[in-house]
Amino acid sequence: MSGPPSLRAAGHALMYWQRRQEVNANNLANVETAGFRAQRVFAQAMPGGIPALGTVVDTRPGGLSETGSPLDLALEGPGRFVVETPDGARLVRSGSFALDAEGRIVSEEGHPLVGTGGVLVLPPGPVQIDNRGVVTVGDERIGTLKVVRELDPGESQSAPGGGVTRPERASFRDDSFAAMESLEELPTSEVTVRQGYLEGSNVSALGSLIEMTTIQRSFEAVQNSVRVIDSMMETVANRIGRVE
Repeated sequence: MSGPPSLRAAGHALMYWQRRQEVNANNLANVETAGFRAQRVFAQAMPGGIPALGTVVDTRPGGLSETGSPLDLALEGPGRFVVETPDGARLVRSGSFALDAEGRIVSEEGHPLVGTGGVLVLPPGPVQIDNRGVVTVGDERIGTLKVVRELDPGESQSAPGGGVTRPERASFRDDSFAAMESLEELPTSEVTVRQGYLEGSNVSALGSLIEMTTIQRSFEAVQNSVRVIDSMMETVANRIGRVE
């Protein structure tokens, strides 16, 4: 085994384990974040033997918890809610919404929730949202929530503070941005909205802690191999230097 190639391989291995640690730490930090989707790191062999690191989003849903709040909404099965922001349509999986002064259903950041006919504006009164996303206030039907298909991670853009293409950011949240006209609505038969519920994170705290231990041990093992290779190269260099 030649020295420089082995050191390059060890260097790539260290980068891989460091990336896994960063992503795993971010997953663990979001174990209580509603609707958060964990990320997983993978390495793909490229020409020349240099691995390319990448991440994928774990699309398994988190568990639902009942809150009793009429504007806490969650989805069972596929899909995303849509909120309107100055940066474009933002796709969210689960959210604790509220009414603003204009009667709009808004996210915690104040972005209005979008219905199939545009932003929903509600009159005063008790809000009911059925399993298909139909919004009524009293006996008046206001509209239907817009629920769209999930974006392919390769088509998503980074959300402020983090996004699917920026897994190294500590404030990563499973949000995506897209042009409104590019969104594909789900048929109502595929939509199941749960009013008064929030979807939790799909991160397992115990699994992430075990992962952290595995990463630390693997990183240390690679570090030890670098020390061994360095010692071997030093010994070879010293012996060659003595040859007359």
